[in-house]
Amino acid sequence: MSFRIGDFKLKIDPAVLGKKGNGSRFDGRNPDELREIAITPHFTRHAEGAVLIEVGDTKVICTVSVEERVPPFLKGKGEGWITSEYGMLPRATSTRMQREATKGRPSGRTYEIQRLIGRSLRTVIDMKALGERTLWVDCDVIQADGGTRTASITGAFVAVVEALQQLKKQGSFTELPLLDYVAATSVGKVNGEILLDLAYEEDSKAEVDMNIVKTGRGLFVEIQGTAEQKPFSDDELQQLMAVADKGIQQLIAAQKAVVGDLPLKKQK
Repeated sequence: MSFRIGDFKLKIDPAVLGKKGNGSRFDGRNPDELREIAITPHFTRHAEGAVLIEVGDTKVICTVSVEERVPPFLKGKGEGWITSEYGMLPRATSTRMQREATKGRPSGRTYEIQRLIGRSLRTVIDMKALGERTLWVDCDVIQADGGTRTASITGAFVAVVEALQQLKKQGSFTELPLLDYVAATSVGKVNGEILLDLAYEEDSKAEVDMNIVKTGRGLFVEIQGTAEQKPFSDDELQQLMAVADKGIQQLIAAQKAVVGDLPLKKQK
């Protein structure tokens, strides 16, 4: 069965996201409410996995390419590898940025985000079962309004699933080497209020800014948190974690609305 590129535009039902609207934030959301999520699978023709993820006005194209070899440090060990590259179009933001290629090297921020995306995805893939091949994950931000790294992780997972499904169809393995789902979101404290999924308008003036990555089983992959102004308390940290957990559960529900409830390998 064949489908045209773009046939799969899938806006998640607000009922799945628990969306309420008409809240206290600048865009009408409630404090613990995600922005509108749209995930378009099979977004480009050539990549083994390709997704457009839209989180509010943040839009990221995530593609996965399969290479039938591994880095030298893994050669002969019977394991696969997942690595990531991340970038932003020059006019993804309100003013044009110089392409990093013309600067001669990626910025420290770009390196940090690339490593984060790769780490997050490797935690939920059985590298032995993947075999000696590399999944190259490219996350290209075409429009930025806060949360580009977290949107990249959430979208890249769906693109990885697409690539794994294609490899399974080709006979590379009999079951998907998938251990769990993974998604990410931001939380923060703005004007004394705990908020989920910060847009740039909120992120730029946040007193506390955090990025949280968790699996479908609720296990932490990464916690990045900074007090931009005054320090925050243990109680506030617990509130931030609770709001992030709610958001990530909803994001994983959005992923499942696209890829389905996939069979997972047992973790040792």
